[in-house]
Amino acid sequence: MLKFHEILFEIDGPMALVTINRAERHNAISLATLNELQRAVAEAADDDAVKVITITGAGGRAFASGSDLSEVLDRDLAKALEPIVQGLADQLARTPKPTIAAIDGICMGGGLEVALGCDLRIATPRSRFATPEGKLGIIPGGGATARLPRLVGRGWAMEMLLMGEPIDAERALSIGLITRVVDPDELVAEARRMAEHLAALAPFVPRTMKAMVHFGMEASLAGALMLEKYAQGALVQTEDKHEGITAFLHKRKPKFRGR
Repeated sequence: MLKFHEILFEIDGPMALVTINRAERHNAISLATLNELQRAVAEAADDDAVKVITITGAGGRAFASGSDLSEVLDRDLAKALEPIVQGLADQLARTPKPTIAAIDGICMGGGLEVALGCDLRIATPRSRFATPEGKLGIIPGGGATARLPRLVGRGWAMEMLLMGEPIDAERALSIGLITRVVDPDELVAEARRMAEHLAALAPFVPRTMKAMVHFGMEASLAGALMLEKYAQGALVQTEDKHEGITAFLHKRKPKFRGR
């Protein structure tokens, strides 16, 4: 098992739980934190027992307040052009396994961009979301200008990016930035329930669904629809398809084997 200093990492049933553990800094993401997050996600992605990867923040006050500004202060052009937070968000988006951001408290700047890289985002009522980089004389560099408008639409993306003002969980839910609001004490439990639900599906389903959505968002409608039919054509030939439909018709739980 890998050793970490900036994060916590545990396997909780079918879910890998990765916790940013810098509560004294509102879970600001330093380069060391980022390195550990990338290693943890890679470890979870390679573990066959893990079906879902969840990222959260320690302390109950922040998911992640953003990149560690003490490091950004001296960042030059060469360093800014490195993937940094954008690299982690891409890693979360590209791993075949579903990823969940379980958000409690501040989720801003680079922290929001990490959450945007996840497939699903759930939050507590006390969560707040913002892209405040413009107030610091910079723009987001972790993917917010590309991912946010794709998720919430151009209008609300422009509102958040240009104004830089925080929105609450209710607003985030209404614009589609998050999909569930749960009490703080239930946040990880809800992520676990979601993971168990996803783990009960035929193994090819979540990864294929995720791949289709990502491809479909970038492709033409005709190209996306064509690939969807080929993907469905592949899955209808699996043993799991036969088991799933047979189990439904016989009113029993399916026993999927990933074949």
